[in-house]
Amino acid sequence: MAPNTATNTGPVWDWAAGHGPVTGALSATTGALAIATTGAATGMPPGWALAAGAAGAIGHTVTSLRDRLSARTVSMRAASWLVGAGWTTWAMATGPLTWAALGSLATLGVGLGAAARSTLLHEEARELEALAAAERQVARELSAERRAIAAEWVDRIQRVCGITVRVLAVEQWPTGTGFTIDAELPPGGTTYDRIAREAARLSADARLPHGCTASASQGIDQGRVLIDVTTVNVLAEEVTYPTDYGPLSLHTGIPWGLRTNADEIRAYLREQCALVVGPTGSGKTNMVHTILAGFARATDVLTWVIDLNAGSAGLPWVRPALTGDGEGMRPGVDWLAADYDEALLMLDAAVRIAKHRKMAYQDLMSQANTDLLPVSAQIPQIMLVIDEGAEILASSDRQMRRLAEKILEVIRIARAMGLRTVLTALGATGSVLGNLMIRREAKVRVALTGGETEGMDLGKQFPGSRGLRVDQAPYKGSGFMGTPESPAALFKSWRILPNQIRDIVAATSDRHPVLDAVSAKAAGPDYARRWDHARVAWMHDHAPVPAAPPSAACTTGGGLNLSALREQPPATAAESEADSLARQFREQIDAQFATAPEPTGPEPVADQPPATAGGLNLSALRDEDNAARTAALALLLAAGPEGTGASAIARALADEHGTSRQTVVGWLKTWTDDGTAVRVGTGTKARYVHQRHLPGNPAQD
Repeated sequence: MAPNTATNTGPVWDWAAGHGPVTGALSATTGALAIATTGAATGMPPGWALAAGAAGAIGHTVTSLRDRLSARTVSMRAASWLVGAGWTTWAMATGPLTWAALGSLATLGVGLGAAARSTLLHEEARELEALAAAERQVARELSAERRAIAAEWVDRIQRVCGITVRVLAVEQWPTGTGFTIDAELPPGGTTYDRIAREAARLSADARLPHGCTASASQGIDQGRVLIDVTTVNVLAEEVTYPTDYGPLSLHTGIPWGLRTNADEIRAYLREQCALVVGPTGSGKTNMVHTILAGFARATDVLTWVIDLNAGSAGLPWVRPALTGDGEGMRPGVDWLAADYDEALLMLDAAVRIAKHRKMAYQDLMSQANTDLLPVSAQIPQIMLVIDEGAEILASSDRQMRRLAEKILEVIRIARAMGLRTVLTALGATGSVLGNLMIRREAKVRVALTGGETEGMDLGKQFPGSRGLRVDQAPYKGSGFMGTPESPAALFKSWRILPNQIRDIVAATSDRHPVLDAVSAKAAGPDYARRWDHARVAWMHDHAPVPAAPPSAACTTGGGLNLSALREQPPATAAESEADSLARQFREQIDAQFATAPEPTGPEPVADQPPATAGGLNLSALRDEDNAARTAALALLLAAGPEGTGASAIARALADEHGTSRQTVVGWLKTWTDDGTAVRVGTGTKARYVHQRHLPGNPAQD
């Protein structure tokens, strides 16, 4: 049986350790006694011991000098060898086992130990002094650099701003991209914004590179100012999203990008809403993906996304799970709405959750002694990310106004209950920022400028901030970000790539919380069935259909084969208005465009491939789907010069034909591509106008 080493409580010897003052003296004295006893017994010449001691003294002197030890240490080591060798020589000649020899050896050992201890302390003190001297030298050099910076900026502030400050400290950033000046303002009521207003002139006077600024902010008290000076342009380079997809929490902040000193800036959204503004090409969509990535990594957040532009903001976070990229993978967002109806269901569910949480969690909040719902992985916060949501709030469209009312209701009633919003907008204009609720609740604000000056009123988006100019951030993904914890200043958004989105969805799939039972009950079947096939079928409707090769019939006149629309019975008295308008439209199409005759025989034309579903053979319009398409075209024609939208057409056709909005969107895109219709406006304000109603069209006459 193997011995039980766990019960061994004896001393453990470290044979690799060096000698200390006590063990060194003990080793030297016992060695000298052993050599003297052996030499006396064997008749060894006493001079050999003296020669060995002299050689040891010389060797230790050389090594001590090489190690740059002090003279005291060199002398002590040499003396120890010579004294030990002298005693050994004497003991071999007179007898090592006499009381005189043993007593003198013991005295010698005590002396060697005391001398070794003294020299060891001296060496330690000498080493510490050398380190301190080196640090003092570095401090003197750094202090000289800081003094030069302080003197330079005192002169610059006096020259540009007309005030004299006293610099108290200069802190170099660890990233080497700039420094911060802590200065005391002159007496007489001078405030920090006296310097903040002149940020652009200070930057120019300092000859800072483009993309670098000298921005002033409040100091530790109202008589102090902090001046952040960026010396390296970190905005120009593209910085990819960090590959560390570790867990985050709403309470510790969600990182949204980098400051000019390369520090992460975090958004704390437990009680705050957020507003992200960015014109086309500024990197706003990429910023939305960065925000969604942070929410996906959080263990106490569920993300709901509304994007009426075909759901493009949330689709990359949903498709990896829906297409089966990973077994059991959950979507990166908890709910995605791409049209008006789904968005209304989502907002209604959010309002119900907020109201039900107020009643159901009273005991929990009482136990926690707080008026805020304790958000956790068990009771997650719901973050509504609404792409171009600010435009919805400013829209005059009836449907959009209804959505706006729901969004504002969520913002107004749901702060304590853990429902907050992130709205995006195309510009920082009065129409976007004119809503008092947005200005009051959306304290986390981002302006991605990309060098765009139109519609970017930074003074409205960051009231009270001075010296912010669009031309300071001319690069894609760069702009300004301000939070209640951090004043508005330059920042750079991370670049997140599509493959990273898939990786984040896979890495965080098992981390997403589940909506608590209380909230799920309030949300009802609208939430429970959000991933039903009928409601997500549009997500799969993305593959392009190849165009059919042109047939002989189609190439005859160069137009569309609309003969199926001509073979209709004459209108009756009971004919609906939509059918009448459709008939008129077909007659106008025949009059203005060359059309091909419909094939009459069952035999296909020789050497002609059969028509595909995506071709231009419109004889299939005789079935129910094509009847719905004809009715939709008639409604578009009846809308007149004002035009209409996909949602309005889909609602008009829903009862009779059961047509979905996504189908109508596909028809409108086809008609836009072939010139039948023209799209006016973008996003939620998009309208489609029939070409007959365009100015200069002969059909108007």
